[in-house]
Amino acid sequence: MIPLFSRLLPPAVVRVLRLGGAAAVLAALTACAHQATPYDYTAFKAAKPASVLILPPVNDSPEVGASYAVLSTLTQPLAESGYYVLPVSLVDETLRTNGVDNAVDAQAIDRARLRDIFGADAGLYVKVKRYGSTYKVISSEAVVEMEAVLVDLRTGTQLWNGRASASTAEQQNNNNAGIVGLLVKALVDQIANNLSDKSYQMAGIASARLLSDQATNGVLPGPRKPVSERK
Repeated sequence: MIPLFSRLLPPAVVRVLRLGGAAAVLAALTACAHQATPYDYTAFKAAKPASVLILPPVNDSPEVGASYAVLSTLTQPLAESGYYVLPVSLVDETLRTNGVDNAVDAQAIDRARLRDIFGADAGLYVKVKRYGSTYKVISSEAVVEMEAVLVDLRTGTQLWNGRASASTAEQQNNNNAGIVGLLVKALVDQIANNLSDKSYQMAGIASARLLSDQATNGVLPGPRKPVSERK
């Protein structure tokens, strides 16, 4: 765009656009370099956890139902990665029976106590950083972002941590839409996201990106993962 319209724009504007382009390239290269950094799995390999207790996620988003929505998507990627995952409904009921009815208190329970009660090798501590639909004038998206830490309940050692997100904006292509079209589409997307709860769908994608053994810097394959299916 800059070579084509440079004769129509003031020199100062052209310089800003060129600098902005260079900054964008630098940012992209920096992001790629950061993503390529391998995770140190030394503690994970030494611990060799076989079973995982998923604690109710702490919700840092304004959406009241985010914690349980995300919780319902966490078991599948861990199970497919080769771990026995304690049924989250049973865990939740056990906690409530013992007077623990919120995620913050659940995640504050001493790890040795959790080990005694549930018998799991490791505990997964999740925080929901973003959940829900956002309207940004010319765009609307359903986005979920979460982070997790896996802790050895036998020793208290942190075995792994990660962060992942997913958004409907990844599937959108608005290059050919005019400003009016973008505004209308943003409004329609916002309504559709709310009616169909696309945030829940994004939570499933984010959970897979976070906890799958096939993901970059995800968890290691568990003992129930067939050797032929390991990457």
